[in-house]
Amino acid sequence: MAGCDVTGGCPSDYVALSVAIISFILLLLRSTLPFIIHKVPRPKGSSFWLPTIQILASFNLLLSLVMSLHVVRFHRRHWWQSCYLWAVWVNGPLGFGLLLSCRLIQAVHLYCVFIKRRLFPVRSYISLPLALLPWVAWAAILHIKQPLNNRCHMGTEWAVPYMGFPVLYTAALVCVTKAIHHIEFKFHELKDLWRGILVTVFSIGAWVVSYVLHETHEEIMWLQVTTRCVLLVVASFLVVAFFSISFSQPLVSLININKKESFSIKTMGEALGIHDSGILSQDDPTLDIDPNEPLDKLLLNKRFRLSFMEFADSCLAGESVHFYDEVQQLEKISVNDPVKRIYMVRHIIEKYISIGAPMEVNISHKTRQEILTTVDLAHPDLFRNAVNELLQLINMNLAKDYWSSMFFLKFKEDSAMRSVDHELEQVNGWKHSLRPSSIHCPGDPFYQDHIPRDPPSHDGQGSYLQ
Repeated sequence: MAGCDVTGGCPSDYVALSVAIISFILLLLRSTLPFIIHKVPRPKGSSFWLPTIQILASFNLLLSLVMSLHVVRFHRRHWWQSCYLWAVWVNGPLGFGLLLSCRLIQAVHLYCVFIKRRLFPVRSYISLPLALLPWVAWAAILHIKQPLNNRCHMGTEWAVPYMGFPVLYTAALVCVTKAIHHIEFKFHELKDLWRGILVTVFSIGAWVVSYVLHETHEEIMWLQVTTRCVLLVVASFLVVAFFSISFSQPLVSLININKKESFSIKTMGEALGIHDSGILSQDDPTLDIDPNEPLDKLLLNKRFRLSFMEFADSCLAGESVHFYDEVQQLEKISVNDPVKRIYMVRHIIEKYISIGAPMEVNISHKTRQEILTTVDLAHPDLFRNAVNELLQLINMNLAKDYWSSMFFLKFKEDSAMRSVDHELEQVNGWKHSLRPSSIHCPGDPFYQDHIPRDPPSHDGQGSYLQ
């Protein structure tokens, strides 16, 4: 193993490589098992792509360290083994840069939504490249100046500024977190964000020290071997812990499969504890449905709304009714609780309003833009125009067919049976409360003493009949 500090392949290198492989396997398991075991539906938009990009960035970071630090013994004979490819581009913009940029964008989203009460004005596919621009610019400068030697070392004058980027991004995370520290989040996003910052600070602190020592003291063999192992092990712990601390999915935890209670929640209304937002109970009231009544009045009845929703789903046009149902849940949240209202509004926008949403509703462009560019997500009339437009569409396209459908007949039968059961319960309750044996007033003409005056004998067949 002589000279392994230069060519790689030391025993500690293979230990660090094993830790890196195990860490990435754990990362894949934590990110995929919720979808496989708990059948969690795949989220849409940035809620899915940002964690996915974090996984890709984690792989890039670990692989770039293996290739640039000579962890494995190999000879650089091909262009794809270049130091500038792995130590500059893959390690920088595509590794550390992507990890910290995704985290920073998620924090900025929280700030905009809960402090400014408006959606982040820039889409993630635009804001993420913008956050990566400093990393790309620095990597381009390094590629042009060619400061790396044949062992992928760049020297003190380049290594110290290069380490300034992760420190700067971590400082930005701290500043954004301090700005939202007074918000009482429903799903502990602030707590998870602080954990992420602590993990980042500790990891980057160890990373900066080890990286600078590795770059500036390449003549010391034991230091090269030690710092190389520390860099890969710290990065392995960072990618697992950094990804596991997720605050981008408040409804269901896509990371921690130990929180089984989160998977029993089916709707955002249940997650927020909104009254009457779960499954239909036996005590829900039943109304006599009159087809001549306005549809918006009929839909206020939960049983009718669920029946109408099943019919709309069978016609592949249930988005509007589902949207109406969740807006009804939103209206049950007090205007004095803006944080909970923002949770519900953001959920409705991501599910029904945004372009390409999984259940995008058919509303006018003007109404959609009014919602997406609102200056107050907690406004009580935010969805009023959208609801009015969708009710008109429902009246024209679905309402007439519903009255002649099997869903309405089934609803009438269920309502009739519930009415009969309710009447029987009332009658049985009246009989139970007024039965003669329960009246002990001596002046009552139905008064009877059912307690036998003489104890019954057991020596005759008709003792009890007597």
